Amino acid sequence: MDLACRVGFVVTSVPMTAPLIDTVVWGTGNIGRAAIRAVQAHPALRLSGVIVHSPDKAGKDAGDLAGLDQQLGIAASDDAGAVLATNPQAVVYAASGEVRPMEAIDDIAKAIRVGAVVVTPSVYTLYDQRNAPAEVREPLLAAIEDGGGSLFVSGVDPGWGNDVLPLLISGVATDIDVIRCQEIFDYTTYDQPDSVRWLVGMGQPMDYEPPMVAPGIPTMVWGGQIRLMARALRADLDEIRETVARRELEETVTTELMGDFEKGTQGALRFEVQGIVGGRPRIVIEHVTRIHPSCAPDWPMPPSGDGAHRVIIEGSPRIEVSVEATDQNGNRSAGGNATAVGRLVGAIDWLVDARPGLYDAIDVPLRPAAGKLR
Repeated sequence: MDLACRVGFVVTSVPMTAPLIDTVVWGTGNIGRAAIRAVQAHPALRLSGVIVHSPDKAGKDAGDLAGLDQQLGIAASDDAGAVLATNPQAVVYAASGEVRPMEAIDDIAKAIRVGAVVVTPSVYTLYDQRNAPAEVREPLLAAIEDGGGSLFVSGVDPGWGNDVLPLLISGVATDIDVIRCQEIFDYTTYDQPDSVRWLVGMGQPMDYEPPMVAPGIPTMVWGGQIRLMARALRADLDEIRETVARRELEETVTTELMGDFEKGTQGALRFEVQGIVGGRPRIVIEHVTRIHPSCAPDWPMPPSGDGAHRVIIEGSPRIEVSVEATDQNGNRSAGGNATAVGRLVGAIDWLVDARPGLYDAIDVPLRPAAGKLR
């Protein structure tokens, strides 16, 4: 089967004289901090509020929370209702949705009901919103009907690397056998021990089952992007499969920020979410992660540094594109988050001008950064 397709990306301009769009950032974790910086930098947006969960953050200046070297004059609030009552035109919803998806949907619906455009990475099932479960879509469609807002969901791994980038590149291919999207990272310099040790399983015994790759979880998280690409490519999916491989450390390694990882424990994890077309894996999202570069050296490695995102199109011609983004003193994890946030925040002005509704990555054009080169 020829999977070649053509995906159009619209070039539009941002009217420099248009009123600024009042935008609220909801959540100030890794994604929320990047969102504050992105909104502050965007020529069409104005940061008008920040919502936090912790009372300890309430009252703090948004610039301080975002790690900027300046204060922004916006005090964070733990009263979401009061912030939404100001009727912002847009909300970047950066609060967690992994373990509380229905609570996140309820929060998002509240923002939509005040007429806001909402962008978020927090609800995996809405990566491919057309095929999302009714219990997810219906409350949001009702909120859109009531308030006239919109919703666009895209991932943080980064979402554009698993949808618009491979689809764009597919448009210059003649014949396509497999589209593969890779995230390749070395966690040596991370300071996220809970995620690295317990969610991913680094440093755990080899009989430990990392929650990230428990049966069904990879499909829950990345299956929507597989379905989205299949839809754009007009390919009929037979099913979605998962594969998992793990490697143990041959020697104890020490990391500067997370301490020791013992010999014989998990040192590398590799998994794939495979879109099966015609009985074969044809659309693949793959993650390769390590706690040290010495573990599983035969697995894919980043071109340089501690990580990269890569798209490989096997076919005629064979095409390979690697993306290395850095932010916050060269951190590539932060760089990936920043580009994912950039995709979401960069869509806000387009969504404000579009009709109310649910949108996905195929609907929302990837546009030049008008007004940012200054």
